[in-house]
Amino acid sequence: MQDKCKKVDSKQIANLLQNIPDSDAIIRMAAVFQALQSDTRLKILFLLRQEEMCVCELEQALDVTQSAVSHSLRTLRQLDLVRVRREGRFTIYYIADEHVRTLIEMCLEHVEEKA
Repeated sequence: MQDKCKKVDSKQIANLLQNIPDSDAIIRMAAVFQALQSDTRLKILFLLRQEEMCVCELEQALDVTQSAVSHSLRTLRQLDLVRVRREGRFTIYYIADEHVRTLIEMCLEHVEEKA
């Protein structure tokens, strides 16, 4: 039986490998994708994409416990997907930057394209 894999050019492979991020970046990216496996965290990101919110607003919007919202926000903050600022006695959460906004919008476009 003939091998169906084309001949691999080692120089071409070496060039391709140069464009792979370093191990630390790969590990951080994997952590982001792992965090996005949670329905609650994704819903939080989509809500925060529209407007800044405090924990109590997220809790009410998602109909989940304050503990569940806080736990999800802690994970999102640790990965720098959301940021926080204080307004008086309230802690306001918002999308960290346009990269995060683009990431979730492109993912949504991709899954809707396949629907």
